[in-house]
Amino acid sequence: MRPQLLQGIMTRVAYVCIDPGIPVFGSKGASVHVQEIIRSWLARGADVTVYCTRIGDSVPGDLAGVRVVTHPVPRGSGPERERSQRDAAAALAAQAVKDGVTAVYERYSLFSDALARITTALSVPGILEVNAPLIDEQRTHRALHDEGTALRALRIQLSAATVIACVSDPVAAWIAGHASPGSRPRIITAPNGVNVERIVPSAEADGAPTVVFVGTLKPWHGVSDLIEAKALSDGSWKLRIVGDGPEAASLRALAGAKGVDVDFTGALTPAEVPAMLTGCAIAVAPYPRTEREEEQYFSPLKIYEYCAAGLPVVASAVGQVPDIIDHGVTGLLVEPSHPAALAAALDELAGTPLARRSMSVAARRFAEDHSWDAVLDAILEGSTL
Repeated sequence: MRPQLLQGIMTRVAYVCIDPGIPVFGSKGASVHVQEIIRSWLARGADVTVYCTRIGDSVPGDLAGVRVVTHPVPRGSGPERERSQRDAAAALAAQAVKDGVTAVYERYSLFSDALARITTALSVPGILEVNAPLIDEQRTHRALHDEGTALRALRIQLSAATVIACVSDPVAAWIAGHASPGSRPRIITAPNGVNVERIVPSAEADGAPTVVFVGTLKPWHGVSDLIEAKALSDGSWKLRIVGDGPEAASLRALAGAKGVDVDFTGALTPAEVPAMLTGCAIAVAPYPRTEREEEQYFSPLKIYEYCAAGLPVVASAVGQVPDIIDHGVTGLLVEPSHPAALAAALDELAGTPLARRSMSVAARRFAEDHSWDAVLDAILEGSTL
């Protein structure tokens, strides 16, 4: 069914996020994703209620009127936290059933069977959005005490969902591998998008071109390689790092040790980020090499936002990135974990304003074809709703 025909049958949409690590109104990339999907539902005239475990404290003005039902999960990392997530899923699903929602859109979370509970009780359609192989992530990087229950919850959700929208092909393959034997879940790939009204191109500032990075300062974003690249560069560009995180102190120390000047902005809300892109000339996504290629399953939200700002992108050729950046057209691809190659690419673009201008136009055109509204359109068109 076409998205425009959904008007009237999906007037009360439950957006569900049980993950306590994702504040719905926070500043991290996952929070931006949540907010943008909510906006796209609202743009279709839906009455959206958010059912979540963590609200956050950066509520955008245009979403201030959205009803939010919350069931907090205690801090911690033990078995009791996992049980609390299951309890939260049950409680929030019960409230959604009581509210009489007509459709469910859930961001996949460990231990949640909320979508299945709601769709079964009300006989309404449900979309399960999957952004990462969370069970593998939790087992590898954190602590997973009850993997069996996490797997059962996932299979229950897959069986109940009308469509499973996966952020990348590797995630879709992971989901297919965890479906119950004999089941035939409808799985589609729906990469991230961007709000092309919130982020728009701007003229470059005078003086040396500014290279910008936006993101949480964690190891898997490769910011240390970017600082190393700045130290190896010809000095023709300035560097701005937008964001905060556990590596902030060590990255500042690295910049000091290398004798490079870096503009660290610190943490910003999503509403403040577009201003930090204004006047910049080049954007960078220096993802590092990983031991296994399957770990590069993400759909990089920051690259879509860079393109919306009309910025040529220099990015590591890993995972899904080569499917987004057209080398020589919208940016340049470089070998991961190779500061010298990164420095050379940034020096090249910094010294060729005409190439930057051409890439800027192409990048913006790409972003306009990948708006969040287009993402939701693709999800709805790929379903049987």
